[in-house]
Amino acid sequence: MSIALACAMALALDLLLGEPRRWHPLVGFGHLAGRLEQRFNSAGRGWRSHGVTAWGVAVIPLTALCTLLSWLPVVGDAVAVGVLYLALGLRSLGEHVAPVAQALRGNDLPEARRTVSFLVSRHTEALDATGVAKAATESVLENGNDAVFAALFWFAVAGVPGVVLYRLSNTLDAMWGYRNERFERFGWAAARIDDVLNYVPARLVALTYALLGKTALALRCWQRQAPYWDSPNAGPVMAAGAGALGVELGGPAVYHGQGHDRAVLGEGPAADAASIEHGWQLVQRGVGLWVLILCAGAAFYA
Repeated sequence: MSIALACAMALALDLLLGEPRRWHPLVGFGHLAGRLEQRFNSAGRGWRSHGVTAWGVAVIPLTALCTLLSWLPVVGDAVAVGVLYLALGLRSLGEHVAPVAQALRGNDLPEARRTVSFLVSRHTEALDATGVAKAATESVLENGNDAVFAALFWFAVAGVPGVVLYRLSNTLDAMWGYRNERFERFGWAAARIDDVLNYVPARLVALTYALLGKTALALRCWQRQAPYWDSPNAGPVMAAGAGALGVELGGPAVYHGQGHDRAVLGEGPAADAASIEHGWQLVQRGVGLWVLILCAGAAFYA
């Protein structure tokens, strides 16, 4: 089975079925990661070496198992499509952001704060409508990379082992990659590995956003603003995305009780419900572009 066909089939399954409501493998993996963190980072006393060991125990056996299953005759192609489907979160992303935009359009700020809290780790209780719209739009742009584009990239580059390694590593970064007292040392490996795996995909996604939106503005924001963002990969994605949409994102936010003076991203009017919807549409168009490129590459190779 060609890479392009496998990607198209996995995306079709994601759009048709969405994420499994019960027994999602990543949920089980999250429980495993939690137990490993308790074992290797009890009371936040784990060191970098403990984090490396825990990462290896969590990721390597499962990556090897999925790879072996994908090599089986007859069922190997189905395993590959299934693994990529489980790694994708395109429909889920849309299902999470739509209620936020709907609540903002209905001037229901409490409901908008509640629904956006499922998307972001910052405190949402005191956000005004603009703050909610910023948070949701930023989440659309960043999670478009993490939950969709990067998974497609690593599947195209390295097949099943690539996408499994990426998706599990990204999950561990989301759980362990915090710069706080508990995870500063233990989560260092998870954060750095995710940075490496996301480096190329993030820049391809930033370019995709730029090509499909306000290109000149997106490229300028990427160049000038991304270096001031604390994440080396989220910076290009979100700066280019904000510029492509012609909206202002970023700015101060509160995470885990601590204020963060974040850089301003993009240029234009304040974010609103339309910004969320346009960001979601930008991600969808980007996925369509990537599938077309993969199909064209497959035809050329054939």
